[in-house]
Amino acid sequence: MKPLAITLGDPAGIGAEVVFKALDSLDVPARVFGSRAYSNPPRKLDFVDVGGSGAVKYGVISADYGRIALDSIDTALRAIESGECSALVTGPINKQSIAAAGSEFPGHTELLASRAGLRRYAHDYAMYFDSPSIRAVLLSVHTPLRDAVKTIRAQDIAALARLTTREYKRLYGKTPRIAAAAVNPHGGEGGRFGDEEREIERGVAAARAEGITITGPHPADTIFRAKYDVIMAMYHDQALIPIKTMAFDRAVNVTIGLPYLRVSVDHGTAFDIAGKGVADAAPMRYAIDWAARFAERFT
Repeated sequence: MKPLAITLGDPAGIGAEVVFKALDSLDVPARVFGSRAYSNPPRKLDFVDVGGSGAVKYGVISADYGRIALDSIDTALRAIESGECSALVTGPINKQSIAAAGSEFPGHTELLASRAGLRRYAHDYAMYFDSPSIRAVLLSVHTPLRDAVKTIRAQDIAALARLTTREYKRLYGKTPRIAAAAVNPHGGEGGRFGDEEREIERGVAAARAEGITITGPHPADTIFRAKYDVIMAMYHDQALIPIKTMAFDRAVNVTIGLPYLRVSVDHGTAFDIAGKGVADAAPMRYAIDWAARFAERFT
């Protein structure tokens, strides 16, 4: 297998610590991208230095650190595009730092989609979470809740169901059973508690007319206990709260729709504990191992 391309993320966070800890306990071919000066990688690692000098200041928002994070991503992508590396595993970045460095994107998902020429969220690409106990795909990502609810559209639901089915087959070789979550309490109670469910119903019906296996909308307070392959969440925290509660150290964030496999942990930079040596590497260990298991399905 070709080596995974692993980026350390923001130098001021826990990315380098958890990546180095994880790789120390895994037998996985990997090439790591980051700042040698800011991370002090073990000598045995296949490491690509993207710059930086001096001692890192943990927990600090910095344009320089944002630039290092962005340059690491771009250098890793070139290694994948040239065929030197297989899948991409990303360490957490700080959104304020990459903004200070000039990035117009709110996070990895949008940045990587743009680099790949993908424009429409839910149609061309989407954020998907995978774990042994719970899987979910998001209809909207980095959007204020009031806007996420207002912009639920049947055509986007049908498109996301189509994209999810295609990418799930790529991963698991079978058609997923998708369940769309409702937005309002008790699924709206026939319109008494809101009417957004009618738009979701239209989206589900449109997807089913294409032969996609999807049902809903189902009340969101019970849907994650049911036996579906993938839950379609209508907004970010509707999925992330149960995922981080039920499978924090065994869940991966996957950007579906990309021409290569991109995997990440589902936690952030943890500035409050960065540099203290106490970060739990279990989520990153799981992400790297998961990427290694599925990478060849994208080549």
